[in-house]
Amino acid sequence: MNISIGELSRRTGVKVPTIRYYEGAGLMPAPTRTEGKQRRYLETEISRTNFIRHARELGFEIQAIRELLALSTEPDRSCAEVDGIARRHMAEVERRIGQLVALRGELRRMVEACGHGRVGECRVIETLADHRQCAHEHGRIS
Repeated sequence: MNISIGELSRRTGVKVPTIRYYEGAGLMPAPTRTEGKQRRYLETEISRTNFIRHARELGFEIQAIRELLALSTEPDRSCAEVDGIARRHMAEVERRIGQLVALRGELRRMVEACGHGRVGECRVIETLADHRQCAHEHGRIS
């Protein structure tokens, strides 16, 4: 049975532009098209779209999802590569959590140091203007 992109969107909770993005990123095969150029999907694309959506919700990058999808087509293969991809992602999440914890500490320190007086004497403004006043080295959260 062929379904429209709107129906695929409704069944998976993935917005139409996002489905098109997944196609362009190579996560989904190009759909067949009607004579009127409308995309038509097989029922099997519902589970694939759900897989992609869930992987994105868990923060996996597009390339990792592409690799996981390819590996999922080989059910008799060892899952060592899948584990490796998940472990690398988990390490990255843990790294970012560390950055966020340090950032929270720095923000807390700035706010608690504020005397709630005038802006010209505000510790938050002073610290933002002069990175040397920060207690910890921090950078952009990536």
